[in-house]
Amino acid sequence: MRIRPATDADWPAIWAMLAPVFRAGETYAVDRDITERAARHLWTDTPRAVYLAEDDAGTPLGTYYIKTNAAGGGAHVCNCGYVTAAAAQGKGVATAMCRQSQDAARELGYAAMQFNLVLSSNSRAIALWQREGFDIVGTLPGVFDHPRLGRIDAHVMLKWLEPG
Repeated sequence: MRIRPATDADWPAIWAMLAPVFRAGETYAVDRDITERAARHLWTDTPRAVYLAEDDAGTPLGTYYIKTNAAGGGAHVCNCGYVTAAAAQGKGVATAMCRQSQDAARELGYAAMQFNLVLSSNSRAIALWQREGFDIVGTLPGVFDHPRLGRIDAHVMLKWLEPG
């Protein structure tokens, strides 16, 4: 597997991974009916960097973005969003993207990485982020209206990328 900066030509493959995740409405606080144009703006136009994970044959396995989490005094902290292709789940893609994203964030000058809304129902993501050194620094009760589970909690998770 290789993880490389995404190009404009990668958008159809990225959208093919994002659309089912966004439509399901179970992991991202994104309108389930988001248009492709709005999704592209969210995933590729706003972030500082976007990456694509692919296998040796060039088959897309996952994607992630890095963006500044807050302006001004919070600009040293980044935020990332990750999606793994359905066929690639459970094969270490998310772990590889998480590790690579930390290196990329350091290269972009970020001191920490913060995940703003990790849903309590997303136990695989929580376990992965914790294995990678992220701490739950807060829990927001009932802030996400899950399509199957109703209102559920979400965690804020943080990892310092450099000594504090």
